[in-house]
Amino acid sequence: MTRAKPEDDEYWNSSKFKAFTFDDEDDEFSQLKESKRAVNSILVDEDEDDVERVSWSGEPVGSISWSVKETASSIRSGSEQSFPKIDTTPSLSKQGSGYSLSSLFKGNLHDLSPEETVRRMQKGRPFSLEKFRSLQDKLLLLDEAVAVYDGNVITAVSQILFRELMARDVALRHYVHYLKEMGEQKLLLMHYKEHLNIKDEGRRRDFLKSCLSLPFSQDDATHVQDHYTLLERQIIIEASDKKADAEIFKKFPRKASILNMPIITTLYYSCFYHYGESEGTFSSPSNIRKTFRISEKQYILTALGARAKLKSWFDVDSLFNTKNWLGYTKKKSPIGFHRVVDILHKNSAPVQVLQEYVNLIDDPDLKLSGALKYKCHDVVINTYRDLKDRQQLIVYREKLERDSPEYRKIQELLNNVQIRWKN
Repeated sequence: MTRAKPEDDEYWNSSKFKAFTFDDEDDEFSQLKESKRAVNSILVDEDEDDVERVSWSGEPVGSISWSVKETASSIRSGSEQSFPKIDTTPSLSKQGSGYSLSSLFKGNLHDLSPEETVRRMQKGRPFSLEKFRSLQDKLLLLDEAVAVYDGNVITAVSQILFRELMARDVALRHYVHYLKEMGEQKLLLMHYKEHLNIKDEGRRRDFLKSCLSLPFSQDDATHVQDHYTLLERQIIIEASDKKADAEIFKKFPRKASILNMPIITTLYYSCFYHYGESEGTFSSPSNIRKTFRISEKQYILTALGARAKLKSWFDVDSLFNTKNWLGYTKKKSPIGFHRVVDILHKNSAPVQVLQEYVNLIDDPDLKLSGALKYKCHDVVINTYRDLKDRQQLIVYREKLERDSPEYRKIQELLNNVQIRWKN
């Protein structure tokens, strides 16, 4: 058997040919998509802008019941139905197929492009695959065959590529392993998806528990474990909260069950109704954060949205307060303070609260635009003062009420001869 070239071995051992897993595009649990309606269905009077606060990247965050991909092709196309099913019978020998093995090298057609070659194969016209000698040329031809969604053409081109595999031990082993893994994962997926047909939460939980012993890949097994743990915890929280008579449930009655909700919705719910509980309780935000390995950024934005909705400004402050080794307290955030200000404003935070967080914005331009947008007069005035911009202070003064504290402050600055204005 012909020995593969070193570059060929490197190619077939590259990351492009790792064994298939049905979650290879979404490595991070935090990036799975969820519907904006999730929070809206649970919390009273939750509008669309408020729902956006559940996310940490500006986009809605996803469900633990993620949409797993059935094949590598369906990952690319977005729908398993959109990829054609290939007839597994020997299509090349059929009378009506339009081509046979003899037609692969028939005629003098060596100058055709991959696109034209595939079109000829589709129409049953003479064609040649002789020119596609290198691995790269064969892969280009295969890509074109896949693009036209013709099962017979894909099968024909794949057989040509398979001859290359037969000549390379390493490539063949990888390909066989790939097919085995793909088939096994597809069966596991089909079994796992059966939970969608189980309406009773207790039976669904038990079914998911039975899935824990199946030979999923490491990452996929972690997701299944998280799914089971989340549902188990939601059942406990739901049973307790249905009977709860705490004041917050009276003031903000639940609109729906927490059962089968996404993880970030569950965290939001916990920050809304169970904030401050000890980490030892299943419903506490800190317990949920730790159990499901939620990042600091994701946790801060979710908790910020929930506590700002309740106008709990003290809790908002506590999210950002940190102490240095000398014991001094300062505010620090894993997200931009300009984003914090936007969320606070959407929840009708008082100007004093907004002003404090606008002042924490590092970028001078963002700070000034935020202060102007949300009418944080002191921040605007101090920024123009620091910029030594007399003309902008005069313009801004005219937008204020006469004899207001802010108006008088600008007037005092303009009369201060110690300031060296730039204009």
